[in-house]
Amino acid sequence: QVQLQESGPGLVKPSQTLSLTCTDTGGSITTNRDYWSWIRQPPGKGLEWMGAIAYSGSTYYSPSLKSRTSISRDTSMNQFTLQLSSVTPEDTAMYYCARGAGLGTYYSGSYYYTTRPDFGSWGQGTQVTVSS
Repeated sequence: QVQLQESGPGLVKPSQTLSLTCTDTGGSITTNRDYWSWIRQPPGKGLEWMGAIAYSGSTYYSPSLKSRTSISRDTSMNQFTLQLSSVTPEDTAMYYCARGAGLGTYYSGSYYYTTRPDFGSWGQGTQVTVSS
């Protein structure tokens, strides 16, 4: 059974870098031909797809966040990490990691979004608040 668990600070100050880690206990992140994504949901809004790292190690980013986002992995720990720089209060959201057979994202005309059925497994999410 695939289980994903996010971890990281719940409070980040403006202009700092947010760093979150997702641990996958359901199998190696290199041997399955899946994609591991970071997704966030601001209060009262939909699910915004931020980026992903593939089983091969290739990374993909939402164009609107690409300049501030970095996704990496530690294969020895079966973990992947999100770093979001120069955060503002608008980055306050519930942050999720998810695993799926593809990128599972769509373009609304203003941002890349996703839906829960697009991923086979989701972490429970971690709330991140950006505030001084």
